[in-house]
Amino acid sequence: MIKYKSFVLDNGLQVLVHEDHSSEMAVVNLLYKVGSRNEVSGKTGLAHYFEHLMFSGTEHIPEFDSAIERVGGECNAFTNTDITNFYITLPAINLDTALWLEADRMRFLNLKEKPINTQKQVVIEEFKQRYLNQPYGDAMHHVRQLAFTKHPYRWPTIGEKIEDIERFEREELLAFYEENYTPNNAILCIAGKVNFEDVKARVHYWFDDIPKGKQSQKTIVAEPIQKTIRRKQVFSTIPTEALYKVYKMPGRLENNYLTCDLISDILGFGRSALLEKTLIKNSSLFANCQSYVLGNIDPGLMVITGKMEKGVAAEDAEAELDEVLENFKKEPIPQRDLQKIKNQAQAMQTYESVSLLGRAMKLAYYAYLGDTQLMNKEFERKIAITVEEIQQATNTYLNQDLASVIYYKCSPND
Repeated sequence: MIKYKSFVLDNGLQVLVHEDHSSEMAVVNLLYKVGSRNEVSGKTGLAHYFEHLMFSGTEHIPEFDSAIERVGGECNAFTNTDITNFYITLPAINLDTALWLEADRMRFLNLKEKPINTQKQVVIEEFKQRYLNQPYGDAMHHVRQLAFTKHPYRWPTIGEKIEDIERFEREELLAFYEENYTPNNAILCIAGKVNFEDVKARVHYWFDDIPKGKQSQKTIVAEPIQKTIRRKQVFSTIPTEALYKVYKMPGRLENNYLTCDLISDILGFGRSALLEKTLIKNSSLFANCQSYVLGNIDPGLMVITGKMEKGVAAEDAEAELDEVLENFKKEPIPQRDLQKIKNQAQAMQTYESVSLLGRAMKLAYYAYLGDTQLMNKEFERKIAITVEEIQQATNTYLNQDLASVIYYKCSPND
């Protein structure tokens, strides 16, 4: 259990403090409850774009990174479908600098034409390099568009298409900022060589005057129930074909999420995973194969993906994968093998809690989920999942008739 204390400011900012006096460092982790899930079609990629804009300076601080580096710190951020997370690591003695910078960009972000256009070009270039010009780079774009027809998960975090990013105007950026990057839409976690009462006074000093934001009560469009398998061929200049097969699964806080997560571990976690043993070591079709869940707050996807050996068609590889999955559904996993997977999960849980930053991120994320105690409850629940529960969930969610499949194929002219 990660020990912490918490309090909430009058403007709605939720604050968690984790004391660890074994280090001279401190972490300031600020989670905003906004991701690509909070966007609408035609204006996608906004949350990721703001991840970049938040480093472009404020009315008072021209360069965010430089201000952190001058006090011996480092900073970074990430955006996903559900949240945007900013984090700073620095000597604990300089904690005020991090709090000042975070408070300043929460209220006075520079949204003038120059940073808007500069970051727009940065994001467009990232879109091209990582997704359009990389082999298989746009695969998950196609997967999402096929698997989701209504829900915002149908586009990736960077955005559905470059044209959406090119069309961003200052007025809509300002509206998105004022609605989402506010104290009542954020969770601040401070960890390290700090004292709770001291941190409380400092947070009040830097954040009290920031007004509460006006958040709209937008309803996230629910994804209709899928009734039949969906398939799509994508042709590209690639060395070998690839297969992406995904199955709908429960959201992060729903029943059976943890069971599906454990199933993905059984299938694809480590060198002794089922897909590794059956499709890589004992097959000539797959060059590699993996399984994972996306971990979305709303119902999401379990992904099984692999690249084929040269000359192998993705459709032929799928047939072999389906045979392995059907056998897995019929034959319960041996208790010994299940325990091995659980032991690996336990080791990963321990590893993720070693670093100060990892603990701060976990506290903030589980506070976002609504209960920091979940990090222990979930792990205990996952370890207690039975062979029977796994078999039942496998037959429910690995439904071949309700899958979505992308065959990523070599262009005929290659």
